[in-house]
Amino acid sequence: MSGMASDHNTSSQEEYVPHYLQKGDPFASKLSREADIIAGFYLTVIGILSTLGNGYVIFMSSKRKKKLRPAEIMTVNLAVCDLGISVVGKPFSIISFFCHRWMFGWIGCRWYGWAGFFFGCGSLITMTAVSLDRYLKICHLSYGTWLKRHHAFVCLAIIWAYAMFWATVPFAGVGSYAPEPFGTSCTLDWWLAQASVAGQVFVLSILFFCLLLPTAVIVFSYVKIILKVKSSTKEVAHYDTRIQNSHILEMKLTKVAMLICAGFLIAWIPYAVVSVWSAFGQPDSVPIQFSVVPTLLAKSAAMYNPIIYQVIDCKFACCRSGELKAKNSLKKSRTYTISAHRDSMVMNETQLEA
Repeated sequence: MSGMASDHNTSSQEEYVPHYLQKGDPFASKLSREADIIAGFYLTVIGILSTLGNGYVIFMSSKRKKKLRPAEIMTVNLAVCDLGISVVGKPFSIISFFCHRWMFGWIGCRWYGWAGFFFGCGSLITMTAVSLDRYLKICHLSYGTWLKRHHAFVCLAIIWAYAMFWATVPFAGVGSYAPEPFGTSCTLDWWLAQASVAGQVFVLSILFFCLLLPTAVIVFSYVKIILKVKSSTKEVAHYDTRIQNSHILEMKLTKVAMLICAGFLIAWIPYAVVSVWSAFGQPDSVPIQFSVVPTLLAKSAAMYNPIIYQVIDCKFACCRSGELKAKNSLKKSRTYTISAHRDSMVMNETQLEA
């Protein structure tokens, strides 16, 4: 029986033919030329906006690098990851879409797949670290005050090592990078799950450690933060102004982190769903024209973060300026009252002397 089972597994592996070898040239576009041109223009706009936005965040943060809080250091790291995706990855796919085929061969395909996965994994793990930082600062103040800048830099080293490990694992023979079904982009070879048990283990490991676990940590952190904020809003109102201002700043950073995580997950979850379906569903069950849409949506994730950061930052600055104006007007009114009171006292004393 075991011999029959092994023969069956061997025959099933021999019958498996990757999608990129089934239809001749693996790098020829399976889309129409018009669709490729539209996708090329779309990625060009996304790439320019992402490069300018993330470059601006990095530049402005560098001007006050010694004053950055741990959560802000993580935000800068997120901008670095997004800028890496835009600068290192997007030019390859833009040129290929306009040329109606992948132009950089297998070496370029593996490099593009590695860079996309490396920076994408770095972005998600960075957001996971930010969510944990927010959770500790809001829900566990004793631990939150313990976290300092040097802890943030240690965390950055762990993030980059984590992303490097999982992005490089496919080169060790465990997995691979391969062309997308539509031909003009490359990604992890999700289709290895249809070839062998080892391929299934590889795909499941990637999904768990690079998507499901970080997402679960992010969701847990922000759910606990929301519950904590609802229960402690009234308590903070009784504290002095310094504590209230610190609380407002922490909540501002938390809002930025929540919106950035939400934007990232919204952009990447459709792609993850299609990838899982391609890995464990029936071969060719995902139409090629449909598979390109989640890919393009995922590539837009790098554009959202600087927009979210700047909108929240401007809103916070406006609120702060409004508070300062109110405080200044209150101080002026108090000054006028005191001076008027003093003037009346002087007049009364003058009348008494007369």
